[in-house]
Amino acid sequence: MAGRWVRRVAALALLATIAYVGATFVQVVMASRRDGARPADAIVVFGAAQYDGRPSPVLKARLDHAADLYYRDVAATIVVTGGKRPGDRTNEAGAGHDYLVVRRGVPSASILRETAGEDSWHSLASAANELRKRDMQSVILVSDPFHNARIAAMADELGLEAHVSPTRTSPIRGSTEWNHFARETIAVGLGRVVGFGRLMGVEREVDRVRQRSRAS
Repeated sequence: MAGRWVRRVAALALLATIAYVGATFVQVVMASRRDGARPADAIVVFGAAQYDGRPSPVLKARLDHAADLYYRDVAATIVVTGGKRPGDRTNEAGAGHDYLVVRRGVPSASILRETAGEDSWHSLASAANELRKRDMQSVILVSDPFHNARIAAMADELGLEAHVSPTRTSPIRGSTEWNHFARETIAVGLGRVVGFGRLMGVEREVDRVRQRSRAS
């Protein structure tokens, strides 16, 4: 009798988990289709790979979209984010700043650089601190569409008044994009349960362990 009860509870738990993951996946996909661009204090661009100061195609697409928003007078300030990867001589924020100034004509005085973040959470948290020092609270978040749900949830956890305006010119397409949707579903699902800040802390520690094991 007890064994049957345990099996029923386990089956219900499994069904609930499947339903939760499925609902989260739908929410992540639906969020990717929305563009919340509206007047705000600042535009925050999430970093991506750069090659010795040259933005990758993914980062370039995000920067171009941020510049378009800037020239539409959505916000007078752009925050570029992202630190260095191991072995890099330049950081993502610096590459973003230079691209916006040189290629898109955005005044350097209109750009803030956040270079401390090692991941999306810490970049946004650091950017939020810098914006609050300037009495800025409302932001437009710019990244790839599949990030919409997660970065909006992170901004909410950080107390920002945030809306998301994703780039529509990212080179990430097809099966690769759907793989990102799957990963974002897991990240959003877990983040809602344990908190996004705590989740990113766990991921960073796992990455450190992996790096140490590779080096040994």
